[in-house]
Amino acid sequence: MSPSTNETAAPEEIEIVTPALRLAARAWGPADGIPTLALHGWLDNAASFDGLAPRLPGLRLVCLDLPGHGLSEHLPAGGSYAFIDMVGHVHGALTALGWERFCLLGHSLGAAIASVLAGAMPGRVQRMALIEGLGPLSEEPKHAAERLTKALRDEARKRGRMTTIHRTREDAVQRLRAAMTRIDHESARTLVSRGLREVEGGFTWRSDPRLRLPSRVRLTEDQVLVLLRAIECPTLLVRCGDGYPFAPTAASARVAALRDATMVEVPGGHHVHLDDPEPVAAAVAAHLGALEPRDPEGAARVG
Repeated sequence: MSPSTNETAAPEEIEIVTPALRLAARAWGPADGIPTLALHGWLDNAASFDGLAPRLPGLRLVCLDLPGHGLSEHLPAGGSYAFIDMVGHVHGALTALGWERFCLLGHSLGAAIASVLAGAMPGRVQRMALIEGLGPLSEEPKHAAERLTKALRDEARKRGRMTTIHRTREDAVQRLRAAMTRIDHESARTLVSRGLREVEGGFTWRSDPRLRLPSRVRLTEDQVLVLLRAIECPTLLVRCGDGYPFAPTAASARVAALRDATMVEVPGGHHVHLDDPEPVAAAVAAHLGALEPRDPEGAARVG
């Protein structure tokens, strides 16, 4: 598979209906391409892959808006965006797509979800590419009570008071850039283009404000390592020279838990796949493109 840009590529907006939610997605590539689900980072959306997708010909790349993000539905009142529940919602999307075997592409939170899914269903994931992430945030059991207390207190304190209105789209772009350690102006505009809705007085984020609430509970590091050891597929890890500051010892242990891992480091920040997609696309295309588009054991294709 060539990593060069497919000049004729254009995304298709699709809807994926699960028993729980209506999820939106932006699909790229031919219907008979390699079925690949792309999962974005926290508070991003499917446009996160707009730079990569045209450079990955041969894939049927379905870029999902995670629940509560982008154009996807928000959870009903009382619903929780706990990490493990997000994993369940993504599994529901895969079931709705009818894919038996597939590849996964994830960035940050999406990389964490993808890696846990791959450990939970190792026989179904053919290959996986993870950008700036491997497994979810973890915590020692001794912090469980303190975490739950803080989460419940914040839920009560912030209920109904988490909506921010920006006067213009450009104001939202600047706010997004200020909140991130490093992201180019055009990359921020790409995310904002799918992430805002117009309201009285300006624009506000489409994302559910409850996504900003702290987790009630986290997996332990031992649990994360068990899931990573269960992954069977070849896994590409893309790290950035100026990316997220992962704890070196824990990160090394997670990489060592994988059976078949390749690591590539590229220059750039946490959103390098948007800021400078070419080197990331080259690595991802070479890794995922090792499969034949019409793999005899492959999944049903998205029409």
